[in-house]
Amino acid sequence: MRAWRVLRPGPGDEGEFALQDEPRPRPEPGELLVQVTACGVCRTDLHVRDGDLPVHRPGVVPGHEVVGTVTALGAGARGFAEGDRVGIPWLRHTCGSCRHCRAGQENLCPESRYTGWDHDGGYAEYATVPAAFAFAMPDGYRDTELAPLLCAGIIGYRALRRVSLPKAGRLGIYGFGASAHLAAQVALAEGATVHVLTRSARARELALELGAASAGSATETPPEPLDGAILFAPAGELVPPAMQALDRGGVLAVAGIHLTAIPELHYQRHLFQERELRSVTANTRADAREFLNFAQRNPLRVTTSPYPLLRADRALADLAANRVTGAAVLQP
Repeated sequence: MRAWRVLRPGPGDEGEFALQDEPRPRPEPGELLVQVTACGVCRTDLHVRDGDLPVHRPGVVPGHEVVGTVTALGAGARGFAEGDRVGIPWLRHTCGSCRHCRAGQENLCPESRYTGWDHDGGYAEYATVPAAFAFAMPDGYRDTELAPLLCAGIIGYRALRRVSLPKAGRLGIYGFGASAHLAAQVALAEGATVHVLTRSARARELALELGAASAGSATETPPEPLDGAILFAPAGELVPPAMQALDRGGVLAVAGIHLTAIPELHYQRHLFQERELRSVTANTRADAREFLNFAQRNPLRVTTSPYPLLRADRALADLAANRVTGAAVLQP
């Protein structure tokens, strides 16, 4: 099979990201072997390639928004059969016994492992996944539309829940890529007023098409105080203006695994009156099931930019340069 590997992390020509021919993987006990039909391109993949994240598996195959068909089952794998359409998400393993797992916070498990970082992912023609961490996918979507749901959608959903938005609340969204354009649709379906702030003119157009009340540049002040906000852009310099845009008691959730340095916050201007700053750390399987059930009941408009698997390097370059509208998706 063909697979892309991060042989040497580094941005652009500083690293080595190469397409290789190699044997098809075999499913271990409890695992599924999946023939990949679509794999979303996530900003986390860019952080893995560029070395923004520490190396967990040398030479890893990135990709954790994987949709495909089960072609083989390892010993003891349950819940799926050959021919089933399944999704492979970011979260791949948790211990199941630590205090976080027991409390329903498996995303905070110290033993957690991740697809495309700790184990080979979906920038390939085949991938494996523990059956206990795979998902049946909602009907009514093409595989290319389903792929972004498996991280962009799920993480956006968890970030929205971390904001604790009141009923009919006012939500600000900073950055408007794959995850943001899905989270916005969930918020709108639940009755929120959504204001989008992003530097991309095309993304602002998409936000208005989806029903946002306003769409301005990332450095603008939204037209009304916000009950909550989500920062999707990996830009720490946006934290102070986002915090300042919050109304009393408002919450800002940062939805990325990597963020540039946050400038100094002023207590009176940014934090007083019980404003809160929260992070989002991966997701639980419960989050994923809730979101995928939502997507089954509420058809989402999933905006994608398709690339052949052979052009994964171009897809990452376009993502890094903010040339992608919606979600980039690889197709073998």
